[in-house]
Amino acid sequence: MPMMDLGFNLQVLGIEWGTVLMFGMLIALLLTGMPLAFVTLLVALIFALGWFGPMSIPLITSRVYSFVMNFVFVSVPMFVLMAAILDRSGIARDLFDAMKLFAGRVRGSVAIQTVFVSVILAAMSGIIGGEIVLLGLLALPQMLRLGYDRNLAIGVVCAGGSLGTMIPPSIVLIIYGLTANVSIGELFTASFLPGFMLAMFYCIYILARAYLTPGAVPDIDPTPVPREEKLRLLKGLALPILVVFMVLGSIYGGIASVTEASAIGVGGVLLSTVLRGEFSYELLRGAAMQTLATVGMIVWIGIGATAIVGVYNLMGGVDFVSGMITGISDNPTVIVLVMMLILFFLGAFLDWVGIALLTMPIFVPIITELGMDPVWFGVLFCMNMQVSFLSPPFGPAAFYLKSVAPPDITLGVIFRSLLPFIALQILAVGLLIAFPGITGR
Repeated sequence: MPMMDLGFNLQVLGIEWGTVLMFGMLIALLLTGMPLAFVTLLVALIFALGWFGPMSIPLITSRVYSFVMNFVFVSVPMFVLMAAILDRSGIARDLFDAMKLFAGRVRGSVAIQTVFVSVILAAMSGIIGGEIVLLGLLALPQMLRLGYDRNLAIGVVCAGGSLGTMIPPSIVLIIYGLTANVSIGELFTASFLPGFMLAMFYCIYILARAYLTPGAVPDIDPTPVPREEKLRLLKGLALPILVVFMVLGSIYGGIASVTEASAIGVGGVLLSTVLRGEFSYELLRGAAMQTLATVGMIVWIGIGATAIVGVYNLMGGVDFVSGMITGISDNPTVIVLVMMLILFFLGAFLDWVGIALLTMPIFVPIITELGMDPVWFGVLFCMNMQVSFLSPPFGPAAFYLKSVAPPDITLGVIFRSLLPFIALQILAVGLLIAFPGITGR
């Protein structure tokens, strides 16, 4: 459709130069500091008007409407609310204390205890920011006080706190499922073992450092825990395990959908705060406000990304990129590796929400066309996002920890501490590509 009335017509560029201009405009606007959501919306609007004319605007709004009206999306604020309540209650602190009953007789026990607490917290909420801050306040000071190697302690907190990406009910998996139109229940089932595998990699690394590197961890405390103290600590373990059982058990048992299970989880966490005597209006209000801010950010990024992908699809861009990627090689594994490199590059600069909503509408059809399982690819995507959470220059895990770390721990120190854990995450990505059966698919 000509654009004589607006004075420009971007169609004359062709899809190749149109793609270059769109990508360049995105980068230029992001460098100004403008939020990703508004950048994608602005670029989508410019290209919709410049390529198709004013009549294309309703197409954008209808696509955005279908995204935000998906019922499964309701589970996102529920899981965020769970994390916000956990952040304000003492449940995580008691859980951390209770786990020393199971790891107390092993070298590096506090670091291993931190990883297992991370797995349980991830299974309760699926949000990484709150977990890293909690562990940064609980575990990091204790490990530094006991004499753990500083780099090891920092890496364990950041890498363990990021496990919420992989362990169900991960919000990254929910957003992927909505974008790729695959079963979120199947994604949860397929991601559990890879997530636990990654946690075990961390534990093996901790044990290797503990037994092979002198001075990396303190000696084992020979003092036994009194029976009364054991009973008190076990009480702190009961409520979190019950909440995890309620959420994941209801999903895997077919009792509730993901959306219904998220509401069950919120009810379970609220009941836990009541039973512990911690419930208050201030706690609920603070958690609700944090949830509104977080979910508002996710929704706005979703709206912008959905709009720009919709416009790019109408331009023929998805077919252009698909042809370009599939033309790289006849080997499907090579194509998957190229996708992983693209995601790894984007993960160093963009938020995972934007990456998922911008790339998955292009990548998932290619995966399906190659005869591969989109559920397996979703788990692979989440494992890749694990790397992005730790990778410089904008790895969010480092910034979350920096907000609560002692002043002498700089961002440079944090990023250097994360390098061994990034290597373990890349190893996990490679194993998932080489052995898709790890996901049970």
